[in-house]
Amino acid sequence: MSRARIRLATAVLASALAIGTLPVAAYAAPANSASASAAAGASAARHHQQPAETIRQIPLQGAVNVRDLGGYRTWTGGQVRQGLVYRSDALGKLTAADVTTLSGLGLKKAVDFRIPMEVQYDGADKLPAGLSSTARPVSDLGLYGTLVGAIASGDPVKQEQMLGGGRAEAYMRDIYRTFVTSPESRAQFAATLREIADGKQGPLLYHCTSGKDRTGWMSYVLLRALAVPQDAAERDYLASNTFRGAYDAQLRAGLKQSGRMQNPDLLIPLQEVRQDYLDAATAQMEADFGGFYGYLTEGLGLDLKTLAKLQVKMVR
Repeated sequence: MSRARIRLATAVLASALAIGTLPVAAYAAPANSASASAAAGASAARHHQQPAETIRQIPLQGAVNVRDLGGYRTWTGGQVRQGLVYRSDALGKLTAADVTTLSGLGLKKAVDFRIPMEVQYDGADKLPAGLSSTARPVSDLGLYGTLVGAIASGDPVKQEQMLGGGRAEAYMRDIYRTFVTSPESRAQFAATLREIADGKQGPLLYHCTSGKDRTGWMSYVLLRALAVPQDAAERDYLASNTFRGAYDAQLRAGLKQSGRMQNPDLLIPLQEVRQDYLDAATAQMEADFGGFYGYLTEGLGLDLKTLAKLQVKMVR
């Protein structure tokens, strides 16, 4: 990537931010940074109907939520390049055939957002020869440990007390808020975005355990940073329910059959992604940083040059 291209992209991005065109379409800058007409345009842009892109799943036997983030159209008239960034659930149960499939993706980096306890219980990633995971743990506020403890107890009363009555949903909303409020979490997401923006970095995959919450937020932020419309970024986030639905239902059935859970449906709020979870994070983003652009620049510490490099590399 030439310096001239970076300077040009930076100038275009800075100009767009100054007149409010990119914040309207993608970054949602604070209201005082754009005109009233730009604010009205933001509402129209959010609800503008565009054809839904086909999500490119990478079919594997040992992981069900592996996808190429490319293919989405942007408000700037471009399209996110395929074959550069992949999102995934945990890779510890991959078969030999799965590893061969991953080899065909040409991955140069794998980022693991799981905490050590998750790696301990679920196993380290199985990756192509010469590739090892970069541990970049993002806190789940103890959710995994809580879940393991609830299931291991086999006590339906305790499980109801821990997960019932809306407690599981509240737990999830709290986790999503920490994606925004936690400096440690922000640092992990920012480091990954900087690597993606690096023109010397080859294809990269990031994942957590289910590939839906930490991975889902990372993907939502990346797509919106690339000027993918908000509704399309939300569809990508919510698609985890489609890819994980059958697997998660089998897990619940197995827990009931084994007697470890009398009411495994208590797990559904933890297994699913939901719009209100995402909304909890974006509302926190508005409160703390004034909007998405503030989250990128103040929260994640990304400067205009990095955002421009991200565009140059990822959008064609």
